[in-house]
Amino acid sequence: MSGPAQQAREALGARLREIRNDADITARTLASRVGWHFTKVSKIEHGTRAPSEADIRSWCQACHAEDEIPDLIATARAVESMYVEWRRHARAGLRQLQEASISLYERTRLFRVYEPLVIPGLFTTAPYANALFEFWVSFMGLPGDAESAVAARMQRQSVLYTGDRQFQFVLEEQVLHTRVGATAVMVGQLDRMLAVMSLPRVNVGIIPAAGERDSWTEGNFWIFDDSRVHVETASARLTITQRREIDLYARLFERLQHSAIYGPGARALIARALKELTSEPS
Repeated sequence: MSGPAQQAREALGARLREIRNDADITARTLASRVGWHFTKVSKIEHGTRAPSEADIRSWCQACHAEDEIPDLIATARAVESMYVEWRRHARAGLRQLQEASISLYERTRLFRVYEPLVIPGLFTTAPYANALFEFWVSFMGLPGDAESAVAARMQRQSVLYTGDRQFQFVLEEQVLHTRVGATAVMVGQLDRMLAVMSLPRVNVGIIPAAGERDSWTEGNFWIFDDSRVHVETASARLTITQRREIDLYARLFERLQHSAIYGPGARALIARALKELTSEPS
C-alpha cells in the first residue's frame, strides 16, 4: 500500500493514538493490557501495520472507549478496500472502466467535483477525451480501445440532461490552459465548457491562478451525494465511504467554492484562454 491509501492508514493510527492518550495510558501499558508486544502498538499508531477488527476492539476496550469501535472498524475496512489499482482493473480496457461507473452516475443526485488540471469527464468533447485516453493507453500499456472508451464516456454524459441531478464544479484556472491535443481540440473543448455552463442544473466556479484563496488541496476529488468520494492518482482510485472522511471532503469543497468566481467572471477567464489559443500562430 502506498500514497494516499497509506496516508489513510496513518490517519487511522493517529486516531487510535489519540484514544490511548485520552485514556492517559502509555503504549507499553496498552500492550500489557491486551497481551501484545509493545512494538505492535507503535506499528499500528504509525501506520506500518494495519489493525484487525479484533485489534481495534481490544484497543478501545482497554482505553474504555467502546463507543468508538463501530466508527473505527468502518474506517479500517474502508482503508483496506479503497485502494484500486488502475492497471489491474484496466486490463479489460478503458471502455470497461468508463462503463463501470455509469450506474453510480445515474443514481447520484448531487455531484460535487474539484479538478485542478484537466477538464472534468462530464464536460469533455470526444477529441479531448480521445487525447487523454490515448496517453493512458500508451503510458500504462493498456488495450488500445480509446475510441470505444470515448463512446462510453459520451454515454455517461447523458446524466447532465436527465433527471433532477445537481452538478457543482470547482476548477482551477490551470484547467483552461493545460494543453490536451492540438489547438483545435482545445478551442472546441473550451467552447463546450461555455455551453455546459449554461445548463440550469450545472454550477461551475473557477479559481483564478492569481486570486486570493483560503484553501488548498492536492489532486482531484469527486463527491457522489453523501455516499462516497473518489480520489484519483496516476496509479489508483481511492474510494472513500467512511462518513467522517466524506464530511471532511465536503467541508474542503465548500472552502474551495469560496475561492472561486462564477458567472460572467468565470466566462471571462474561459474567453481569455480562448483568445490566447486563437491568437497563436498557425
